[in-house]
Amino acid sequence: MPLSPLLVKASAQGRTVVEVTPERAGWTHVGFKVLRLAEGERESVDTGARELCLVVLTGTVDVEVDGQRFDKLGTRDSVFEPVSPAAVYVPGGKTVTVRARRNAEVALCTAPAGTEPRTVSVIDPAAMTRSVRGKGSNTRHVCDILPHTDPRAAHLLVVEVLTPAGHSSSYPPHKHERDALPEETRLEETYYHRLNPPQGFAFQRVYTDDRSLDEAMAVENHDTVMVPRGYHPVVAPHGYDLYYLNVMAGPTRYWVFRNDPAHEWMLQPAA
Repeated sequence: MPLSPLLVKASAQGRTVVEVTPERAGWTHVGFKVLRLAEGERESVDTGARELCLVVLTGTVDVEVDGQRFDKLGTRDSVFEPVSPAAVYVPGGKTVTVRARRNAEVALCTAPAGTEPRTVSVIDPAAMTRSVRGKGSNTRHVCDILPHTDPRAAHLLVVEVLTPAGHSSSYPPHKHERDALPEETRLEETYYHRLNPPQGFAFQRVYTDDRSLDEAMAVENHDTVMVPRGYHPVVAPHGYDLYYLNVMAGPTRYWVFRNDPAHEWMLQPAA
């Protein structure tokens, strides 16, 4: 049976773990790439007409942007540690070099740079908002890396979520596919999944109200799901914690979503 066109399987070997370009996704805004760098390895990136949020998922790296150095970024050995990641925001027209001080996994999250001048900056892990959403088996733990309340970016929004084993996430199902403020905004999105233990799997569904898009996928460690439109809930089976990194971008840098009316009842207070 063919894989869903929305599922990007990870490469088990090589420097590039996974990559989503706007051309591959068939959309306009979000670009996403994950690199695995061994100690001492380097990677250079020209941002061009795109802005970049570099997230140090694990390991420790030095980052240089047009001669400006940011050393010893990243402390985590695992994305499942209750610690915020290191991150760097880079506007368009810059050359970025990343060098791994120890084995590292780095996410490159990109979107159109916009026209306003912007500044290279480290996003302080201590300033990232950490919160708990949901109740019961819908509880998950959120770290806002680059939310829409942070004015430094033109289009990018970046967040990571840890969903405990046996819990659901991005649930009740919600969508953000229409430019219809104040009810909803249009944002493309990628989900980069990690499982603990790593041999695990999780499930994600992407569907629209009219079911013209309706894909259900089993995701494994390091896989990415593209969400061009529609609702996109996730479920972590018993025994396997789920982490995902979300990258969102669209014409309006504002996250406003609409819940699936069929499932919104569960948000109502008990009688």
